[in-house]
Amino acid sequence: MQASFSGSLASVDGALTLASKATIPATDEGLLRGDGVFEVIRVYDGVPLALEEHLRRLERSASNLRLPLDVEAVRADAWRLLAHAGTGPDHELLRIVVTRGGRRLLLTEPMHAQPELIRLASVTYSPTRVLDGVKSLSYGANMLATRLARERGFDEALLVTPHGHVLEAPTSSVFYMLDGRLYTPPLDEHILASITRAIVISATDAAERSCTLTELLEADEAFLASTTREVQPVSAVDGRGFDAPGPVTRRTASAVAAVIRERLADGAR
Repeated sequence: MQASFSGSLASVDGALTLASKATIPATDEGLLRGDGVFEVIRVYDGVPLALEEHLRRLERSASNLRLPLDVEAVRADAWRLLAHAGTGPDHELLRIVVTRGGRRLLLTEPMHAQPELIRLASVTYSPTRVLDGVKSLSYGANMLATRLARERGFDEALLVTPHGHVLEAPTSSVFYMLDGRLYTPPLDEHILASITRAIVISATDAAERSCTLTELLEADEAFLASTTREVQPVSAVDGRGFDAPGPVTRRTASAVAAVIRERLADGAR
């Protein structure tokens, strides 16, 4: 007999429970040291977008972190959890966490409210080189950057190296229009190989290009792209305002939405 749940759900090593009741041991090094990997997947009416791409990235992250991973067990957990969750506002995201303590933790989550336009404040940030290619649980620096930006009255941080190179936002990729071309910082700047970033590049033929903060402030348009945001127009960076959403941002948002609809239709079939 299938269990009945109300609210966000969790799967801990294959066992289903309410997310609010899920537990892992206090000795798990995923908690004590942030030693683990994770993915967050958008779920549209019960259908996960790009699940296999997220699982491949999870495998790469675990391999680079020298973390044992049973990806088949994670895949089975994901489908079982989504089947029980069904649709609804509590199940619009699927979070997958694998810890050094050997736990597989999957959660459904509601979407966080996002402003239509977003204002970014530059925050100095140096990527940890040894974690290149790892979407790790060690996200304290990213979250602090967001808090620093909000203390200054902005919505989100823009991570910029001490030498002035634009990287990304704490949980999303940055795109900008300059001299009639759409660009995004390259992966060799030690940024995340975002799945939505790849969709945008494929849908728009955007180019990878290193960018200084000074150049970004001269751009015609800018937007963020991520699993949760899809395409989100940027209306300001530091003291520079943008007329947002610009025409390229609007076209990109439409193109990405079309790709998402097509992929979801393929997944439903």
